Amino acid sequence: MTWLMPTENDPHMRTWMAFPSEGPTLGETDVEREAGYAAWTAVAHAVAEFEPVTMVVDPSEKARARRMLGEGIEILEAPVDEFWMRDAGPTFVLDAERPGVLGAVDWVFNGWGDHSWSEWHKSAQLGRIIAEASGAELISSLLVNEGGGIHVDGAGTVLLTETVQLDPRRNPYADRAKVEAEMARTIGATHAVWVPRGLTRDYGDFGTSGHVDIVATMPSAGVVLLHDQQNPDHPDHAVSAELRAFFAEQTDAAGTPFTVRDLPAPATLRDAEGDVDWSYVNHLVVNGGVIACGFGEDEADSRARGILEEVYPGRRVVTVDARELFIRGGGIHCITQQQPAVPA
Repeated sequence: MTWLMPTENDPHMRTWMAFPSEGPTLGETDVEREAGYAAWTAVAHAVAEFEPVTMVVDPSEKARARRMLGEGIEILEAPVDEFWMRDAGPTFVLDAERPGVLGAVDWVFNGWGDHSWSEWHKSAQLGRIIAEASGAELISSLLVNEGGGIHVDGAGTVLLTETVQLDPRRNPYADRAKVEAEMARTIGATHAVWVPRGLTRDYGDFGTSGHVDIVATMPSAGVVLLHDQQNPDHPDHAVSAELRAFFAEQTDAAGTPFTVRDLPAPATLRDAEGDVDWSYVNHLVVNGGVIACGFGEDEADSRARGILEEVYPGRRVVTVDARELFIRGGGIHCITQQQPAVPA
């Protein structure tokens, strides 16, 4: 078996999501909880304009989910505590040697390093549950990893972060070679690019310690789309400069030097919790479109939409307000997981 994770740009069968359930992530007040439900629902409806959506729903939330989602979104009932599907759910792959075969990598999920606040034991089972529901072959992994911690170009290149896969709270006995070997076995990555770090806020108490899907992605072969904080009053201004210099010295699996395209950060610098990590990099590519993060008509929203239209030619870019997602720890890419279409 030769498993390969296709690029997100390839055709999808569907997108998977998980509906929020009550707990620390959703919020402490009725107002906070309602805002969370509404944010996840808005993303689901936006994606459903382009491709089918299956929402995994905890039994306690089934009535609410059906009422808010409507009949056009499929519901799969299963236990859910953390509802960041990109991280808790499986990573889908295809078998290059067996056309028509879908695989699902079941990483170990431990709540981004088993933080004291994270409730993850129910959602740690989602990889197996979704593999069975989708008819995919289960590919078990002993690596603690999250889907938001990797990005691929579909041709052997994977972006990783030193502070994620080598996090001692995740993989205390791993080194680069062991991680790279597992990436080769599970997703067909032949060349790893070890990004030195992520965005500043992502290292706070409720962060992921540097997920790559908030800072860099590969919209096409040999191209990196990089979060660009242009304001020197924000700590990520220095981070952007560091990462731009880093990628200028890197190549993809084919040995091609990367072309770096800057994707400017929102103009907003801070919220009630401090320096924001709002990012347009955290978008989802869907069939014929792109679901982009918006930030309440921030002056950079339209500029980001224009850049996404350039790097994903022929796709319609739809912006969804992502502020209620980011205040909970992530964005649109973080709450979704694409299932690739299986070639005949």
